[in-house]
Amino acid sequence: MKRIAILGAGESGVGAALLAKVNGYEVFVSDGGSIKDSRKLQLEEAGIDYEEGGHESEKLVGFPELIKSPGIPYSHPVVKAAMEQGTPVIDELEFAFGFSQGKVIAITGTNGKTTTAMLTYHLMKNGGLDVGLGGNVGQSWASQLVHGDHDWWVLEVSSFQIDGFMTLRPKIAVLTNITPDHLDRYDYKMDNYIQAKLAVLKQMGEEDDFIYYREDQHIWRGMSSMNIRPKVHEVSLENIGKDGGLFNGAEVKLNFRNRMISIPESEMALKGNHNMLNVMCAATAALLAGVNEEALKAGLADFKNAPHRMEKVRELEGVTFINDSKGTNVDATVYALSTFKEPLIWIAGGVDKGNDYETLMPVVKDHVKVLICLGKDNDKLKAAFEGVIPEILETQDITSAVQWGLERGANGDVVLLSPACASFDLFKNYEDRGDQFKKAVNNLKLKAI
Repeated sequence: MKRIAILGAGESGVGAALLAKVNGYEVFVSDGGSIKDSRKLQLEEAGIDYEEGGHESEKLVGFPELIKSPGIPYSHPVVKAAMEQGTPVIDELEFAFGFSQGKVIAITGTNGKTTTAMLTYHLMKNGGLDVGLGGNVGQSWASQLVHGDHDWWVLEVSSFQIDGFMTLRPKIAVLTNITPDHLDRYDYKMDNYIQAKLAVLKQMGEEDDFIYYREDQHIWRGMSSMNIRPKVHEVSLENIGKDGGLFNGAEVKLNFRNRMISIPESEMALKGNHNMLNVMCAATAALLAGVNEEALKAGLADFKNAPHRMEKVRELEGVTFINDSKGTNVDATVYALSTFKEPLIWIAGGVDKGNDYETLMPVVKDHVKVLICLGKDNDKLKAAFEGVIPEILETQDITSAVQWGLERGANGDVVLLSPACASFDLFKNYEDRGDQFKKAVNNLKLKAI
């Protein structure tokens, strides 16, 4: 009997365990923390052995193959021990790839990959294609394959997941952008992070397609040392190529197979330069997959974005509250702030990931009238914007932050939660932060007169 060990019992780990079990593997799941009751029940019903609260290292490294959660670094003692004895250490997506006949669209990038993946899936489904959505968004790919396959799979993939790819070959790869993030996993070397992102291309051939943002200098730097085999499609805010896209400030133009498709921004659900880049990436991928122009335009018009990404929560007394809790790095927050022309009350802060706040100055100066720092340690954030933003407040209570936003907001203002930081000082994750923000906003009462 084939045997496999799985490190981590989250969405991807349990999904991989279930897929392995139905395909005849002996499976053992190990989690260093506690496993959710719902996931324990899934494992028990499938007859899968597991442990929690620690790892029985000797047992784990005795398995001929190890799947690890993307969040577990290669420096983890169990992972290191397995690799030292030559045990393959792979990702759930790599494992799932062996059980699918579908073509893969792999979407990565520091920012925009969730929106782009969800939009690509929406356009393809709207265009009548048999398509599934997996990876870092929604249900794990492996767990979905337990119940059936699709002709196409749109996968949002992180650099951590790409690190665990060995044979996974996308038919179409999308790279939205590369900006500094997660450098602690890559020896604090930007070049290592760039190469991790571009490694999504390593199995691709000349009959495959690669879509990327033309003006991204980090992408160009990484590509300069590579032999790029797939056909390239550039999306741009400056120029349009033979097989690329351009947003000129008013409309998206797609040069696809010697015909020009034009779509005004006013006719799309998404707005802003950064979202138009996402639109061009997703639309190009959908066209390559076989979606027609009419279905493409209809899908762009009625798309609804992911929760916690530029999500309008409520308007109260003329003040609009926007949840961008997924904006966990500086570049994501640059995009969020630059989307609005209205005066801003900005809620930011959390666990700083080595942020350089200088990048935010052009979109903050004379635009943000109040900064509300929401975190346990706000010194760096306050110091960066002292003298730039007229009023700076701080709190560890999201209800207070939201209340202050309403009190200081005037008719036409926007209160924007876009933290530029991780959430783990005060919240479980960015979803928890966003959910608490929405709850606090929806509990707001009218200002006292």
